[in-house]
Amino acid sequence: MTDSAGKPLIREATAADWPAMWAFMQPIIRAGETFSWDRGTTRDQARLMWFPEPPGRTFVAESSDGKVLGTANSVRNHRGGAAHIASASFMVDPAHAGQGVGRALGAHVITQARQDGFRALQFNAVVETNLPAVHLWRSLGLNVVGTLPEGFRHPVHGYVGLHIMHRAL
Repeated sequence: MTDSAGKPLIREATAADWPAMWAFMQPIIRAGETFSWDRGTTRDQARLMWFPEPPGRTFVAESSDGKVLGTANSVRNHRGGAAHIASASFMVDPAHAGQGVGRALGAHVITQARQDGFRALQFNAVVETNLPAVHLWRSLGLNVVGTLPEGFRHPVHGYVGLHIMHRAL
């Protein structure tokens, strides 16, 4: 569903959403250009990783006709004395890239993490050559706090940096 302004509806994902999610997640994972999972990750492995245990959450962005356009998950990034830091991961169906799906998911995750009592959001692995993602996260208030040189082996660009991004909530 979309709202009256045409933005995708963001809602909690269900098991019934998984086939539609996997349909676009699998080629993203296999490409190995923007996500730091093993390119051979299986459907079952991906599902276990994408649907975290509470307080983790999984969301989908849905069009007005019920099509899943993208997905995100939000997790506690650390434990113990650092358990107040959240993290998140995002995948948008490439057929809907550049249409505000990632922005809607990102804004939702930020709001939800704040409501869940987290004090900050940290992305651990934003591939520096993924310029649309870096631009989006910066526009949503995250800053690069460090870059792991050659932290990601890109199949086209070779070894590139892996940004750690942060924003207070």
